[in-house]
Amino acid sequence: MFQLLDFNENPNIGVYCRANDSIVFLQKNLLKRVKNKISSALDVNLVELSIADATIIGSLLALNSKGAVVTDLVDKETMDKMKEQGLDVFVVKDVINAAGNDILVNDNGALIHPDMSIGSMKKIGDTLGVSVEKGTIATLKTIGMAAVVTNKGCLCHPKVTDKEKKQMEKLFDVNVMIGTVNHGVPMVGSGLVANTKGAIIGNLTTGIEMGRIEEALGFLE
Repeated sequence: MFQLLDFNENPNIGVYCRANDSIVFLQKNLLKRVKNKISSALDVNLVELSIADATIIGSLLALNSKGAVVTDLVDKETMDKMKEQGLDVFVVKDVINAAGNDILVNDNGALIHPDMSIGSMKKIGDTLGVSVEKGTIATLKTIGMAAVVTNKGCLCHPKVTDKEKKQMEKLFDVNVMIGTVNHGVPMVGSGLVANTKGAIIGNLTTGIEMGRIEEALGFLE
């Protein structure tokens, strides 16, 4: 199921939440009707969080069905909330630590910012239970916002190179398609949150963009 949404009149919803196939972690203080639309579209439990008193959960957190990687600004209460959902949690103490911006992951693989340390790379792989590679998308290092990947498909920045696309398809074991959100924004992770059951999409997204999202993420029968 798809829902076009904004969070407090902001269509960049991917900055404020992260989901896997059973949970969505979400900024606090959204309207109840918005939260209901999110949980019904993604068919998940909804858990409200703040990380370092910030609402930008999607930028600071990456997760798949096994684990979560979060910035070292996180406090114990928030970590405990995440662990209560059955996730292994790794707190990344790298200089590069905005995990949601810098890690793209599904249950098959993780692509990380090329400047992350080897130590963090190993811990990320152990926590998420996947093989990890460094890479870029459209030569951008903030790969977590340049694409959205689920276990069924991947939508990424229109300027992805052939080499990058091949790396992603092999690592994530899904087809990779290009597209935009919110009327032409190439950083698709900023306006799209998806799992294998549905997606929430920034409300400026056009019908043509929606069609690409449906096809890329495997929702077309």
